[in-house]
Amino acid sequence: MADADTGSKPVDKDTLVANIDRTRADLARTIDAISDRVSPRKNVERATERLRERAGQIDPIMAGATVAAVVLVVGVSVTLLLRRRRR
Repeated sequence: MADADTGSKPVDKDTLVANIDRTRADLARTIDAISDRVSPRKNVERATERLRERAGQIDPIMAGATVAAVVLVVGVSVTLLLRRRRR
């Protein structure tokens, strides 16, 4: 397999087969990683997990206060809309 003019060493068949196997395994891992990254299902799972992590970091008192404020704003808005309709 070596070229006598270039002075390169002959390639051992076992080494060549091992290199091909290693390259094949690397390619398979790369394809799996690409498939995982572009999978809609996996993207939804990752986004859901990020939301769960963020929700777990929210202070319960602040969350309660935020919910109370939203309920209050919605309640006042509905009351004002109902009053307008009655006129």
